[in-house]
Amino acid sequence: MKPGAEIAETSTAGRIGRVVAIPAFRRLWFVTFLCSTADWMALLGIADLVANSTDSYTVKNFAFSGVVLSNLLPGLLFAPIGGLLADRFDRRLVMVVGDVLRCAVLLSVVLLDPPWWPFVGSFLVSSVAMLWIPAKDAAAPNLLRGRDQVESANQLGMVTTYGLAVIAGGGLYALTGIGPSLRLPNDILGANGTIKLAIAIAALLYLTSAVVVARRIPELSSRPATERVPERPDEEGRGGGPGVGGMVRDIGHFIRTTPVVRGLLVGAFGAFAAGGAVIGSAQAYADSLLAGQAGFGLLFAAVFVGLTTGMVGAPRLARELAHERVFGAAIVLAGLSLVLAALSPHLFVSLAAVVLVGACAGAAFLIGVTIIGSRVRDEVRGRVNAIYQSLMKVVLGSALAVVPILIGLTRPHAVAVLGNEVIIDGTRPVLLGAGLLACAAGVLAYRQMDERRPSPLLADLRNALRRHPRRVGGVVIAVEGTSSTNVTAHATDLAGWLRASGRTVVVAADPGLDDPRLTSLISGAGLSSPRARILAAAAIRADIVERDVQPALERGAVAIIERVVDSPLELLSTAAELDPRDVALLAEWAAGRLRPDITVVLDHGASAAPATAAAGLTPWHMREVLVEMAAVNPSRCVVVEVDADPAEMRKRIRDAVAAALPPVISSDNLE
Repeated sequence: MKPGAEIAETSTAGRIGRVVAIPAFRRLWFVTFLCSTADWMALLGIADLVANSTDSYTVKNFAFSGVVLSNLLPGLLFAPIGGLLADRFDRRLVMVVGDVLRCAVLLSVVLLDPPWWPFVGSFLVSSVAMLWIPAKDAAAPNLLRGRDQVESANQLGMVTTYGLAVIAGGGLYALTGIGPSLRLPNDILGANGTIKLAIAIAALLYLTSAVVVARRIPELSSRPATERVPERPDEEGRGGGPGVGGMVRDIGHFIRTTPVVRGLLVGAFGAFAAGGAVIGSAQAYADSLLAGQAGFGLLFAAVFVGLTTGMVGAPRLARELAHERVFGAAIVLAGLSLVLAALSPHLFVSLAAVVLVGACAGAAFLIGVTIIGSRVRDEVRGRVNAIYQSLMKVVLGSALAVVPILIGLTRPHAVAVLGNEVIIDGTRPVLLGAGLLACAAGVLAYRQMDERRPSPLLADLRNALRRHPRRVGGVVIAVEGTSSTNVTAHATDLAGWLRASGRTVVVAADPGLDDPRLTSLISGAGLSSPRARILAAAAIRADIVERDVQPALERGAVAIIERVVDSPLELLSTAAELDPRDVALLAEWAAGRLRPDITVVLDHGASAAPATAAAGLTPWHMREVLVEMAAVNPSRCVVVEVDADPAEMRKRIRDAVAAALPPVISSDNLE
């Protein structure tokens, strides 16, 4: 990785790449893929096995929904126990035992003939999953290099579980129907032989996961040194102890005294209830739109398109807006979208509303898991994860059972809306009530979780959508180039131009290798190792940001920063051949995650780069870094040719800066 590549890695692919580069997490991601693929194969296989085991039309129709319900029920019964096990015992051991048990249960489904056993097997497999998932989710944050990576890890996990694994599991299971195409004899594998073979393959995937976890991911057993489960009844003054009762009291106390978690559960309840209403009423709702099965298929697809969009887009929005605010706002917006769906007179309006519901639900679920992974202590994280997961299953399962009953309470009748016939049935009040419930839950969650930030939510959201950094006021402008002399000259000229408009401007330069403060710190402390020198440079960068830049931004001033990329952290890491990912995280932490609103890149051209570039990088290498950075962030970077006419250069820089400033300042009135 080149210096400055951490700026390019603000992209989704870059952040996920940094997470996957961690060996232990990469292996856990592989295990998650194996088990999720096995989950989908087992669900499809057991449903087909049940349907093929009887000639009853009713049983055949009940097969899939019955298997789904048998998968949801364990969420109520066993998820809390899974959380207790994850917090009390070795998480790696819990995962290994869970995988072995799931393998054994699926093999018993293949070998045993009673027609009711597939239902029992599905229930048992899902029950063990409720013990396995909290252990995996609680251990995953401990494998990462920082809390800022939790969101990317969760995003990757959800895409794997509900995207890649669905494709892989469905694709592998589809091979069970290849027999007739290949003209294979029906009795080559016996009755339901191909279905049982698919279930057996799923069992072997669980067994493979157990082997990988046991032999290749010992880090799953580790916990932070500063966190542990209380060992005495009076420890921490809460009555926590090694017993189940003590651990239940401990988690109850934690939820009652932690507004973020309390708001998270309240919001999740509303979001899951709304989701259950959408799923439970989808078929009847499509009929009310006179869309039939085709409309049902489109609505079903719209939900998953929205979920994918929300999971992909939420981290980008959350980089500018606090997670707690994204969570509450997403649930409220989902509720409003559901209200729109309830009032919709046409399929196209309904599709747009359902896509928005799915996007908000996906964003809220991802943000919720991220908050648990980054804000909840390790010693209770397993139980909070279990409660969150069980809440999802219980509320969704209850909604699926209750919604059809509520729909049946309203007699369908036709009305004309804008010349179109619309069927008003029980789906409309159900969706309307679910939307209002989600709005209320989102508002309550927001009030519980928001930390009394000084900026209003709408202003914060507007800045986030405009891709402005999250801050109370002020604008950050970075000036970059291969020549420190040119950078300083143009930064000074830009500062004078802005001051002439009445702006308060602060100019700060990230220290170079010859900066007196850095030289004094390194020589005074006798620092000789590259790691120590980088830490010293990071300390100076943090001091500049906290002492000069942040106070200026809080006053609404403009901060002009010179040489953010061409800085000692990048230069020293390149010379010492240190891991650039570690240095990137350190640089981001030292700057307080401060990002420029606009970056001005002074380009000397490939053949005319000045010979006075900073030590440690050739001029051509430095230019490559800057041009690459501008290409990755075109909306925040402007490249100015240094060899152009000076007046034209100044105009381009001022036009770009004026576009990033509030509307009261423009290039027309600041000549």
